[in-house]
Amino acid sequence: MCGITGWVSFDRDLTAESTTLDAMTETMSCRGPDDRGTWTGGPAGLGHRRLAIIDLPGGRQPMTVETPNGTVALVYSGETYNFSELRRELAGRGHRFTTDSDTEVVLHGYLEWGEALAERLNGMYAFAIWDARHDKLVMIRDRMGIKPFYYYETPDGVLFGSEPKAILANPLARRRVGIDGLRELFTVVKTPGHAVWDGMREVEPGTVVTVGRSGLRRHVYWSLETRPHTDDRDTTIGKVRELLEDIVRRQLVSDVPRCTLLSGGLDSSALTALAARRLAETGETVRSFAVDFVGQTDNFVADELRGTPDTPFVHDVAKSAGTEHRDIVLDSHALADPEVRAKMIRARDIPIGFGDMDASLFLLFRAIREHSTVALSGESADEVFGGYLQFFDERARTADTFPWLVRFADHFGDDSGVLRPDLTAALDLPAYVKDGYATAVDGIRRLDGESDFEYRMRKVSYLHLTRFVRVLLDRKDRASMAVGLEVRVPFCDHRLVEYVYNTPWALKSFDGREKSLLREATADVLPQSVYDRVKSPYPSTQDPKYAVALQGHVKDLLARPGHPVFELVDRERAARAAAREAPQITQASRSGLERTLDLALWLDLYQPDIALS
Repeated sequence: MCGITGWVSFDRDLTAESTTLDAMTETMSCRGPDDRGTWTGGPAGLGHRRLAIIDLPGGRQPMTVETPNGTVALVYSGETYNFSELRRELAGRGHRFTTDSDTEVVLHGYLEWGEALAERLNGMYAFAIWDARHDKLVMIRDRMGIKPFYYYETPDGVLFGSEPKAILANPLARRRVGIDGLRELFTVVKTPGHAVWDGMREVEPGTVVTVGRSGLRRHVYWSLETRPHTDDRDTTIGKVRELLEDIVRRQLVSDVPRCTLLSGGLDSSALTALAARRLAETGETVRSFAVDFVGQTDNFVADELRGTPDTPFVHDVAKSAGTEHRDIVLDSHALADPEVRAKMIRARDIPIGFGDMDASLFLLFRAIREHSTVALSGESADEVFGGYLQFFDERARTADTFPWLVRFADHFGDDSGVLRPDLTAALDLPAYVKDGYATAVDGIRRLDGESDFEYRMRKVSYLHLTRFVRVLLDRKDRASMAVGLEVRVPFCDHRLVEYVYNTPWALKSFDGREKSLLREATADVLPQSVYDRVKSPYPSTQDPKYAVALQGHVKDLLARPGHPVFELVDRERAARAAAREAPQITQASRSGLERTLDLALWLDLYQPDIALS
């Protein structure tokens, strides 16, 4: 796992631009604390920061191969879980390897198959290859968009990086955010390709982007396709279990300490139990970590989203699976710390997030990094297997919008409510969301004979897997890589995603509950308490002192009336929220406080040029 960046300029020799390339590379230092490297060759420059996971001494980058017709150079971020099989195949075709790293396998795979290499990879990855034989840059991103990847076209080439900050470190990139960028900030939807910053785009998941002297072209090598599902219930459950065991086996491969993220929910508990079984075969014990808040279990108050506290279930799993477990217990002071907020904004490059849940995720990852370098996460199981409330809410199922937005404000507050009325009118977020929804559902194919209900549920699943999950994957990646922790997401293996996506909803919920297939596929390794537990999202603090601390920070901000945040935020509304008595602070007002502080810090840190026309 690493941070990559680079610059292609067909009209100049970049060997004279080492200072700028170094600056771009150093923005990725958190993603790669173990090593750094740069390479230049004529019109191309590549930069790399390394987090060493596999073949610690042999995986240095940029990695190059000299051919009779020119150099082929690679910068690579991520993991290829089937690199051992690919290595054997390539060796059989005459390739010779000098390291044990998956990076070298990817480089030789490109030499053998060209851009078609992408179709052979199983993993999470974002990489760029400069091919001097053809004077072109090839950028490839994994199928589900697990690893971030951005680019910025210039008059004579392109800039690229794992994160926008790498691109913004080059003087050619403008720090400008237009009206569509602001719209993207205030809708909980990830528009494919959109990067918020003007002129910048994402390499979309499952896509190859090639840049040559004649321009830029894109090729989609994978997308979520509709296919018939003919397996019966028992066969389907068996197939899910078979895939999960293979995925966990592959994703446990590491030359550094690994662990699991354990919430006591079905997803993370199943992965932890399967990982524990696998490691037990070689006499190893899996480490597990969970986040908790001071006093949360003893003073827990149930609501519609969270009916039970996590910790008792976490401890049941740790005992059942025999893990080496540790709770990371956080207090409100740490969650509200402005420096933690600033670190998350630096990590994400934009003021978009989930408030205290972002802060706790960052603090959890930072604590884990003291013990492990790789963690397995249950992220995306709800999108794959159908775990959210909106999958069972008829109003959300039938709405002509993204299902999670139907009641999102009820549970998490309406962040756009902090904005000035004139800005709210200019953004016209309902129209933006409506257009985005129409585009999203346009690509869904209906099976012949598929019922109206099954097709409706197919749309709900598709939207979660192509729009919502990318919000969470980006959040996970940025928070973890900000502290040099690699978090793997087994439920995003494309084989599992494809198989379960095409399983009819009647099978996905055959017992009337969420994630029926996953529950039954792992029932034998779960404690009964977890098997019976109702879905509970990632935890949020219930301590009123957290909201009071936010109010104090907003009051400090209000004492600076000339701050540019008040060109975006409704000052009077912020003042009312900061003055409320603690018992009157709702989720919506707390969310507004958090978003106001996020926007203010972002403006301080990045000083973007906001253009509303």
